[in-house]
Amino acid sequence: MATESGAPESWGVSRITGYLERLGPTWLAGAIAAGPATMASLLVAGASFGYALLWVVVLSAILGTVGQYLAMRLGLLTAAGLVSVVEDHLGSFWAWVLVVDAVLAAGLAQLVIMKTVADVSATIAGSAGVGIAALSDPRLWGVTWALVLALGIAGGGYRLAEVGAKLLVSFVVLAFVASVFVVPIDPAAAASGLAPEIPAGVGGAVVAAGVLGGAVHITLLTMQSYTMRARGWTEDDAGLATFDVASSMLVAFGIFSLAVFLVAASVLPETGVDPATITAIQAAEALGPVAGEYATWLFLFGLLGAAVSTLGGNTIVPPYLLADKFGWEQSVDDPRYRFAVVTVALVSAVGAFLEGAFFELLVLVLAFGLVGTPFALAVILYLLNDPDAVPETNSRIANLGGIVLFAVATVLAGEFVLEELETVAEPASAFVVAFAVAMALATVGLAGRYVRERLGTA
Repeated sequence: MATESGAPESWGVSRITGYLERLGPTWLAGAIAAGPATMASLLVAGASFGYALLWVVVLSAILGTVGQYLAMRLGLLTAAGLVSVVEDHLGSFWAWVLVVDAVLAAGLAQLVIMKTVADVSATIAGSAGVGIAALSDPRLWGVTWALVLALGIAGGGYRLAEVGAKLLVSFVVLAFVASVFVVPIDPAAAASGLAPEIPAGVGGAVVAAGVLGGAVHITLLTMQSYTMRARGWTEDDAGLATFDVASSMLVAFGIFSLAVFLVAASVLPETGVDPATITAIQAAEALGPVAGEYATWLFLFGLLGAAVSTLGGNTIVPPYLLADKFGWEQSVDDPRYRFAVVTVALVSAVGAFLEGAFFELLVLVLAFGLVGTPFALAVILYLLNDPDAVPETNSRIANLGGIVLFAVATVLAGEFVLEELETVAEPASAFVVAFAVAMALATVGLAGRYVRERLGTA
């Protein structure tokens, strides 16, 4: 069929318009990826090491796209949720390992994101001079937001709040993009940051792992199959799904990451901000060249919007995985799923009582999530190369991309764990190391199973 101009319709405006109207699943993942944790990691990376970690920022967008493409392809080819596919083809044990891995990563992220929401809400209330002391208490805000979250998502009325939150995030992203054309970026120094190296000094590995973890995170990988099923996508929608992945992760998320990082690396080191104790007010200085006196308010409301939006999306991750494992309906119409959602929402209030600066904690939870990501990648690659699981196994190029992604994620996660070994006597570091050892053993065990099966069929 041709358009009025005689050009094939497949190349016409209607084709492009149709794609744009149907985009969604990976854009949801991109919205979660462009949340407060990623923003904090990028700001801390720029404030701590200048342009030195630019190579990680660029890689995060590229490898994030590869990861979402592989997860998308598995979802389309199996037409089922990831956990149920693992259960059917690898067994219940491996399905449980994946569920525990993802729920731990999502659960810890939930607590720290709630702390961010609570702290920023209290800061806004305090800066507004409302004169009510209780409104400057993050703990009150944590409990309040937990109740709003539980009622909103369980009642199905959260959508409006999430749309509003994403609009606020969009304003902040546009402000950072505009700042790129205003702040004094040093092209030569920025180019030197494309050389792969972990900066010397405390926290270099953690920050690098945090930056990559924002785009390559087990939560994003595991949720891709569920969001596509919610849209009703099948193998026939492979072209649309590929465009969805590339436009959201490679283009939109890539622009967001580069803009935030370049502005932070150009502005924050000159202000003398201590990256270890950086606050939202200090980070807002990065928007000063564009927003002027309104920079603080723009940044605070944008950070709050990003946190609220991500909090809503992250809340449904554990319930989705558990529902898939136990065979529940993944809808609030099922009381078991609804109860799981309400439980996750209410328990997240604990995050408001955590000690420490939320900027530092946000970076840590992304780095922790990256530790659990190689196992999820190994599962996805295993299934995509199993002819009993998918009708069309991976191409060599897809496998190469997956192996590179696995290798980079493993190396950066390993660097983070090695840094945690230095303080392994502390409970938090000991937990990270124990989790890393468990995930490493699981990954090796899965690889061994794959090799035995391939040798058995050779």
